[in-house]
Amino acid sequence: MSLEIHRGRLFHFPHDTHSPSEQYQYFDDGILVIKEGKIIDLGDAKDYLQAHPQSADQITHHQGLLVPGFIDAHAHYPQIEMIASFGQQLLDWLHDYTFPTEMKFIQREYAKEQAGLFLEQLFAHGTTTAAVFATVFPQSVDMFFEAAQAYDARMICGKVLMDRFCPDGLRDNPEQGYLDSIDLIERWHNKGRALYAITPRFAPTSTPQQLKKAAHLAHKYPDVFIQTHLSENIKEVALVQQLFPHNKDYLDVYESAGLLRERAIFAHGVHLTDSEMQRLSTSGATLACCASSNLFLGSGLFPFDKIKQSGTHIAFGSDVGAGTSMSLLANLADAYKVCQLQHCSLDPFEAIYHCTQGSAIALKLQDKIGNLNVGTEADFIELNPRAFPMLEQRVKGAKSLQDELFALIILGDERVIEQTYVSGVKVFDRNKHQLFHPAFSATNPS
Repeated sequence: MSLEIHRGRLFHFPHDTHSPSEQYQYFDDGILVIKEGKIIDLGDAKDYLQAHPQSADQITHHQGLLVPGFIDAHAHYPQIEMIASFGQQLLDWLHDYTFPTEMKFIQREYAKEQAGLFLEQLFAHGTTTAAVFATVFPQSVDMFFEAAQAYDARMICGKVLMDRFCPDGLRDNPEQGYLDSIDLIERWHNKGRALYAITPRFAPTSTPQQLKKAAHLAHKYPDVFIQTHLSENIKEVALVQQLFPHNKDYLDVYESAGLLRERAIFAHGVHLTDSEMQRLSTSGATLACCASSNLFLGSGLFPFDKIKQSGTHIAFGSDVGAGTSMSLLANLADAYKVCQLQHCSLDPFEAIYHCTQGSAIALKLQDKIGNLNVGTEADFIELNPRAFPMLEQRVKGAKSLQDELFALIILGDERVIEQTYVSGVKVFDRNKHQLFHPAFSATNPS
């Protein structure tokens, strides 16, 4: 396969850092070279062309800013059709909107259609990897991974485990959920770029027996992910205390079952105790900040600064469909406002870091995604700082890269995603008003 050479402004975080505003890499005129879906060179354009003068005719020129593809640490693909549903907080919202919608995914063709739409929208919003909840139906996982495999996209997904407090049609049982999960893990985990996540919805909808079976899965397959919800809503926290009276706190429900470890993603964490934060940090688990969702459902304010000080890994999630945008830029804008309400400021470098390299490090995937380092998979996007007049005017007055990034976060949304590349192949181009379906590109890896 021939080289793909991209020239433009390049920005990423090459290493783990506690100081993203000081430890980033930026090329005002850079070169990104890709072969067989991986990055093989990164550097200054003039230096590269001086060493490879014959490459000048192969270059794709970009007017925007090239950055690693965003990583969405928490989303529900079955909920895309119920985004912006009115008027409820978490527990009622689940029963009135979520569960009826997820019942539709018993139909394989319906799940296939929704999985394709969800992936297309991820790419159009600049997300190239996501940790995704399917439904209780195994075929909903199959359809999602089949759609992702067609694009050669690195995605994390799992079958929801739920054996109580839900409609009969969505209820599994500990043994069947365990067996279905084994079958799905064996079929999908590490097959191509697919990664599996053991997925108990949250403590209230799983009995202690089911949580124990989930932990058996985690022990049997130590490199799979775990994803669930934690301390999102005050009423939810109170319900967990009632259902698990012998556990010292919400996190202990998962911890005592054996579900607290590296590669575990806990969404929300709005109402954590200091002890829970410290134990999360020690375990190496990740908290997914879902600021837009928390505001929409009235759940509370994610204590970003306090969690950061605890040393816990932080990533960002759209939490669609309670979240109201699949754009992580829009979600970062809400996170900034949430921090302002708590008298701290979310630095734009730090915000982008936790959507790219920081998230990849939290998920133990930094050798594959989250940066533009040589050897990693070529998932990247082009941000257009002149996507619409108000943003263009604001960016013209930007005094620094930090200032430009801040404007992109606060004013930006899916309109600033100019192009999206997955495994080095373009899957979205806004200028052409086109999503590139798998069959469209003969160069798409099989």
